[in-house]
Amino acid sequence: MAKSENQDIENAIQEILAQNARKKAAEAEAGDASGDTDLQDDEAPADGDDDLHAQIEALQAERDQLHDRFMRALADAENARKRSERDRREAEQYGGSRLGRDLLPVFDNLTRALEAVDDEQRAANKGLIEGVEITLRELIKVFGKHNFEAITPEVGDRFDPRIHEAMFEAPLPGTRAGDIIQVAAVGFMLHDRLLRPAKVGVSSTPAS
Repeated sequence: MAKSENQDIENAIQEILAQNARKKAAEAEAGDASGDTDLQDDEAPADGDDDLHAQIEALQAERDQLHDRFMRALADAENARKRSERDRREAEQYGGSRLGRDLLPVFDNLTRALEAVDDEQRAANKGLIEGVEITLRELIKVFGKHNFEAITPEVGDRFDPRIHEAMFEAPLPGTRAGDIIQVAAVGFMLHDRLLRPAKVGVSSTPAS
C-alpha cells in the first residue's frame, strides 16, 4: 500500500514538471508582448514557479512521510516474525518442562522404593519388584525421548552451585569443604535449562 502511494506521488511530481515544461514551451512560441502586458507576463511565470515549487515540496514531504511509515511497518513485521520464531523454538524445546517437573516425584518414589528393597523382599516379591523396575526404565526412556538429561553427582565430587542444591553441610573426616558427601536426589536438565538441581549433602570440614 505504501509503495503504491509513493509511486503515485512520484508520478504526480513528474506530471507537474511535464506540465510546467509544456507551459513554458507554449509561452516561448507565443513571443513577447509589449507595455503592461510584458510586465504581467514577467510576473505571472514567477508566481507560477512558486506554486509549482510549493506543490512539489508538498508531494515530496508526503512521499518521505509514506516512506518512513512503510519502513517502520516493515521493521515491525520483521520483529514480529523473529519473536514468533523464537516463541516457536522455545515451545518445541521447553514446552514439556512443566510435565517433566510433575513426573520427577514419580521418578524419585520409584527409585527410593527399589533402593529400599533388600534381598529377602526381592525374593518374596520378585514379580512386583520387576514391574517397578520396568516402570522406572520406561519413565527414564520417556525422559530421554524428550531431552531430559539426568545430573548424577557422586560422593567425592565437588559441589557446583549451578547444578547442585546443598540440603545440609556437615564435617566429615577425610573430606574437604565443598566435597559432596551424600546424594539425596539426582537432578535434571532440559536442553540447556536446569529443570531441578541435584540435591546433595556437602562437607564443611575446614582446611587443615
